[in-house]
Amino acid sequence: MSEDRPRIGPMAAEDEVPLTTRKGSRGLAMRAVVPNAITAAAMCSGLTGIRFAIGGMWAEAVLAVVFAGVLDGIDGRIARLLRAQSRFGAELDSLADSLSFGTAPALVLFLWSLSDMTQIGWFAALAFAVCGALRLARFNAQIDVKDQPHKSAGFLTGVPAPVGAGLAFLPMYLWLATGDPLFRDPRLVAPWTALMAFLMISNVATLSWTLMRPRRDVRLAVILLVGMLFAALLVAPWWTLVVICAGYLALLPYAWTRYARIKRQRAAVPVPAPFDAATSELH
Repeated sequence: MSEDRPRIGPMAAEDEVPLTTRKGSRGLAMRAVVPNAITAAAMCSGLTGIRFAIGGMWAEAVLAVVFAGVLDGIDGRIARLLRAQSRFGAELDSLADSLSFGTAPALVLFLWSLSDMTQIGWFAALAFAVCGALRLARFNAQIDVKDQPHKSAGFLTGVPAPVGAGLAFLPMYLWLATGDPLFRDPRLVAPWTALMAFLMISNVATLSWTLMRPRRDVRLAVILLVGMLFAALLVAPWWTLVVICAGYLALLPYAWTRYARIKRQRAAVPVPAPFDAATSELH
């Protein structure tokens, strides 16, 4: 399959282009079972996080949602590798993302902290769940829209749902790492959850994987960094997740300024006047 051919399927990145389905195809191809099974596993992992939260197993609840994010990051790549993109996979992926990175984190945060502020806490959790669904609905509605300034420049619109879920858990990472009850205070958790909900449905430009391509002379260093990061996740998972969240948040202003520069460059390029056949004949 050529790289410029439109694609569709379990969406590991939200900068993909839909693939037109084959005419006359019926049912789900056998090779599509693997990536869609991974998507289903991601959904089950995210929802199992709710079960852990009900039992007060907070570390397991967070890790279940984080693991769902890992599975969500590979299902689309496996689908492309197997040439198994399908409309079924795209719809299943959107549903799984809404549950795993919208509903599950909202309920985990509510049970962990926000329930101490019954009304305000519930509205904060509800806002996060709804914003996760709205973000995915917006993405699906724009699949066939050609005029997408952020996408054409290699950016995403708003914070992706899996990233938003990971960022929303930042107070939990800090609480699990330090045990300080300050990070469990709903007066801190509620506005933070609402802010992450807003970032998911916002129109701000955020970095996509297509922009994160290291130069050849630093790729060995990137491999080393990834290996060390994986080791850090095994040794000190909560502090490592805090560092990852801080790094992503620090990159947000960079993404905004970089997109603003590209937007100014585009505005400086003169737009050719439309061709008027009648006026051309007069000359």
